[in-house]
Amino acid sequence: MIAKGNEKKGILAKILEQFIRVLIKKECKEISNLKINIFSSSTQIIKGEIQKINIIAEYINYKDLFFDEVKLETNHLKINFILKNKELNFVNNPIIKFKISLSQNSLKKVLLSNNWNWIGNIISKGLLEQGRLEDIRIINDKLFLNTSKNDIINQLEQINIKAEEGKVYLENRNLKKTIQIPIEDKIYIKNVKIYNNIVSIFANSSISF
Repeated sequence: MIAKGNEKKGILAKILEQFIRVLIKKECKEISNLKINIFSSSTQIIKGEIQKINIIAEYINYKDLFFDEVKLETNHLKINFILKNKELNFVNNPIIKFKISLSQNSLKKVLLSNNWNWIGNIISKGLLEQGRLEDIRIINDKLFLNTSKNDIINQLEQINIKAEEGKVYLENRNLKKTIQIPIEDKIYIKNVKIYNNIVSIFANSSISF
């Protein structure tokens, strides 16, 4: 999904890359190894056209959402970039393709955090009929959850994760229960898989600055 960078990059592409870098770092509490590649000539950028933007980053904290890696790509953008005022607007409501990777530790940080534990509570009550989510494990590419009720901690329960019709679902086959994870409507989930004990989410979304 991510292409190699241009060998010879125009000055406007470099300026735009730096501008986007500043915007992203401003939005994230933490971010490492951020790489941005813009594929367009200076002439195209002056005309308000960008062929492609690729962005890769690692160890991201975005509003207490922790990701081990994010890769995104968007193509055929129409932009209005005012260098003097440092303003960048997308004219054609572009769609990005992205992949998010989450380790066991990242899932724990998110679902057990003060800002996002309400999602963990939805999972524990709706999927496992328990009071509180206590732990998340990924073992041999399988997802397990640990919950508690009335201060009694239960055994690990295997949970299946899948994508259907643009949404993410968790399934407890033992209790025959399935819940949908709340996600913004503009995000369309194409696939979710666990490989090498990493949860990878493949999706599309509209963007704006």
